[in-house]
Amino acid sequence: MSVALEAIGLTKEFRGFVAVNDVSLRVEKGTIHALIGPNGAGKTTCFNLLTKFLQPTRGTITYEGRDITRMGAARIARLGMVRSFQISAVFADLTVLQNVRIALQRTRGESFDFWQSEKTLSRFDDEAESYVAEVGLAEFLHHRAAELSYGRKRALEIATTLALKPGMLLLDEPMAGMAQQDVERISALIRRIAENRTILMVEHNLSVVADLSDRITVLARGEILAEGDYETVSRSPEVIDAYIGAGHD
Repeated sequence: MSVALEAIGLTKEFRGFVAVNDVSLRVEKGTIHALIGPNGAGKTTCFNLLTKFLQPTRGTITYEGRDITRMGAARIARLGMVRSFQISAVFADLTVLQNVRIALQRTRGESFDFWQSEKTLSRFDDEAESYVAEVGLAEFLHHRAAELSYGRKRALEIATTLALKPGMLLLDEPMAGMAQQDVERISALIRRIAENRTILMVEHNLSVVADLSDRITVLARGEILAEGDYETVSRSPEVIDAYIGAGHD
């Protein structure tokens, strides 16, 4: 397979503390790749480096063969690499349709027409509805986002992310805080949208990781401890020791 995202020798230091140390990983196109590890493993820092919310102290990052090491988050999003966040980021007082429509307005360049008439913005409606349907929210199209359950808000966030037409999605703890019913719904959604996209996710729910991931990278103390499919990493004595010794979050 060809490589979507690659990091080589990725290192991040904070005033002498090394949070991520010489991490190299490859995310293959068309796969679901999970980044996991016990508390304090450096997952969040590594994820923020890959998504350009932090700049590395050393190392390089390439996306689709292009060096993005010194690019900002907004620029790489325009290249097709888009992330979500742990906390659902939707406009609570807007409808499901309106939330997705805002994401689609990027086709106008830098302009976001919050104050334009419904007639002007309605040209985005058909496309917005298709993304809403893709994440299973068609029956909630005209509901305010504030009225949705937590799991459905996460689905809406994924719909707005899809509206940016990403080639790669980076999901930060997509199952955090969810009831089991919502976990099952969002897992099925991720599996479905991964059919023609690449996904990198940080996830603490190991049953979800086992069910969804093609490849897993395990971090501990800022370094890669193990890598492979779930069966391989779950049998690693080093991984077992790290989780038992530190607990997992």
